Amino acid sequence: QVTLVESGGGLVQAGGSLRLSCAVSGRTFSTYFTGWFRQAPGKEREFVSAISWRGALTGYADSVQGRFTISKDNAKDTVYLQMNSLKPEDTAVYYCAASRAITDYSSRSRYDYWGQGTQVTVSS
Repeated sequence: QVTLVESGGGLVQAGGSLRLSCAVSGRTFSTYFTGWFRQAPGKEREFVSAISWRGALTGYADSVQGRFTISKDNAKDTVYLQMNSLKPEDTAVYYCAASRAITDYSSRSRYDYWGQGTQVTVSS
């Protein structure tokens, strides 16, 4: 079992920045990818970004590429999502998740464990 706890959400103005954190504990050795997903009201949960267990590989959704940066600190068992140039359409509950799969890291069905989410609200 893997436990993930998100933090860092809040209310920011458009164009502002926010950094989300995901603390990972448990059977972390079984995790290959850690991902960030988000879900806005009335919409499906969508892929945002993912990072491999060593941190060497990263991936981003087209909608956030160039604005968001994913990173990790293995010593602290923490994954981060730095969000810059935020837009109102970035407003959503952000979830971190752990996957044992090596491929298809952008598909939510590949993820085995999920955090409870943290709210990000971007005002105009």
